Amino acid sequence: MQHAVGSPLPPPHQPGQGPHAGWASAPHQPAPHQSAPHQPAPYQSAAHPQGPHPGAPRRPVPVPPPPPGFPATPPGPVPPAPQQPPASHRPPAPQPPVPHPSTAPQQPPASPGPMPAQHAPAPSGHDATGHVPLPPGGPVGTPAAPPVPAPDPSAATLAVLLIGPAGAGKTSVAKYWADHRRVPTAHISLDDVREWVRSGFADPQSGWNENSEAQYRLARRTCGFAARNFLANGISCILDDAVFPDRPVVGLGGWKRHVGPGLLPVVLLPGLDIVLERNAERTGNRRLTDEEVARIHGRMAGWYGSGLPIIDNSQLDIPGTARVLDEVLARAIASPPSW
Repeated sequence: MQHAVGSPLPPPHQPGQGPHAGWASAPHQPAPHQSAPHQPAPYQSAAHPQGPHPGAPRRPVPVPPPPPGFPATPPGPVPPAPQQPPASHRPPAPQPPVPHPSTAPQQPPASPGPMPAQHAPAPSGHDATGHVPLPPGGPVGTPAAPPVPAPDPSAATLAVLLIGPAGAGKTSVAKYWADHRRVPTAHISLDDVREWVRSGFADPQSGWNENSEAQYRLARRTCGFAARNFLANGISCILDDAVFPDRPVVGLGGWKRHVGPGLLPVVLLPGLDIVLERNAERTGNRRLTDEEVARIHGRMAGWYGSGLPIIDNSQLDIPGTARVLDEVLARAIASPPSW
């Protein structure tokens, strides 16, 4: 006879005898959803219709799997869960007494322990990509341009106005400078153009009046026309005139208007004793009185502070003054003066 699953098997009995007296079958409660079927033991055979031989070892009976949808039943009896008494019958938990603030013992302040290690915050999503912020840098300067060689005034087409008082040597220096240039250069002197008028010439030494001023304007305009015509044909020119800084009638404005904005003015201004000495060597209407020479020289001192280049040729001869004029013109070409 096969017992229910999970119960031990009784010892086999001999034919004609009942079950073994010392065997106690364990109580078995079948599962609520099924009863243990009565099936012949899998190990019964024709030789042993009631079970194996008494001396044979017992093998555990396999437990069939539970039906789908039900949990597996653990083998053996399940102890019942302890039951809790109702909440109404539970004794209240003892509460510790609360000390009064005045009677509470003062605890000494706890000594500060080691501070927990501070960890750097995790990088944000932008920094987690490997981006490394760089400190702001200073402005980067523009690379210096290679030095540009100074222009050679002896080979450029120029229009130069040489200014100075009577006896400064402007006419002599202008002629020498024009004679020794490597490019074609013309010399135009305002005094020479004024003297083109033979009959009715208004000599400034006789006094400055309407006639002398009109002939001066005509001569300046003629010089400007000649200079523009020379420049248009690739010929440089140098002009000379006693231009006063405090007299607009014979100022730089008229020369700039007649010649053009590319005119380069340069002032020759030696000492008073030099101009008096040179004036004494002149003859004819080009020689002035010492008083007139001193008056003109004093008015020419107004060019100081005007921004125009000034050459003091008191200790220079004509070739030396021409060399200094080339140096001044080279600087004026690179940075034209404002006038």
